[in-house]
Amino acid sequence: MAAVGRAAFTRLVIKAAVIGRSWSCRGRACSFWPGVRVQVLGGAINLGRGLTLTLMAFLGYEAYRNIPESLIVHADQKVDEIIDQADYLYGTGEVAKLYHLLIEHKNSMNGEILWRLARASRDLAQLENTPVEQKKQLTYEALEFAEKALEKNEFSFAAHKWYAICISDVGDYEGTKAKIANAYVIKEHFQKAIELNPKDATSIHLMGLWCFTFAELPWVQQKIAAMFFATPPRSTYEEALQYFNKAEEADPNFYSKNLLMVGKTYMKLKNEILALLWLTKARDYPARNEEDKQVQKEATELLKLINKGG
Repeated sequence: MAAVGRAAFTRLVIKAAVIGRSWSCRGRACSFWPGVRVQVLGGAINLGRGLTLTLMAFLGYEAYRNIPESLIVHADQKVDEIIDQADYLYGTGEVAKLYHLLIEHKNSMNGEILWRLARASRDLAQLENTPVEQKKQLTYEALEFAEKALEKNEFSFAAHKWYAICISDVGDYEGTKAKIANAYVIKEHFQKAIELNPKDATSIHLMGLWCFTFAELPWVQQKIAAMFFATPPRSTYEEALQYFNKAEEADPNFYSKNLLMVGKTYMKLKNEILALLWLTKARDYPARNEEDKQVQKEATELLKLINKGG
């Protein structure tokens, strides 16, 4: 091991041609395969769970000795650059540009790229000017990419979140039965996302939406749910409110719809004072996109309803 040198060792990246997965370490956490985190500690690799071995012990001496120079490189900068570009375009609301950037990498083996592609496909499907048939195609495509992202890294909170969102979206095309049949799957993945990242306000909000939906499930849909489950999915407005409030605690004013849902839930609980407070916040939230405008419109209508004593 001394021949390698510790400093050089911590910079090694063995490409997929050698061990079936790209991995990189620079004295920090790195990945051999989805879901398994490793860390270089001096001249050894810590696999977690009490397992530690050197690079040569992992590959075998002959395999290590015969690695071509061209395959010993620094961390894959291309993937990082794609992700940086994608995050910039997402932050600036360039939905179409983001999709066209990421669709070029639809065969990527990187889970971080794949869940972003699922999100981009879904966002493009949600645009008003996207043709109806293309909306459907993009919705199913988004689920496919989210599923692949989850296969690559089952410990990615974002992959779980977008997988659940995309399953729900597909249900809009497959009908009420399919949507209800997937209810527990959706809940499971939202809960897993929260478990993996308790500070992700969006995942918490979505879990609140799930609770709100099943708190007010119409009688007919309750009967349909009973056909699929011995114990049909149920929730309460109180549970929904807990999640919406937790989302605000995690990231105050992060999302206009969360403000709206807090207000709507207080309406369901007959608390008009707090409903007015939160619906006013939703109405006054700066409209940055089409969804914000729709939230403003709904909040305004609900405020009028409350003020009329509805």
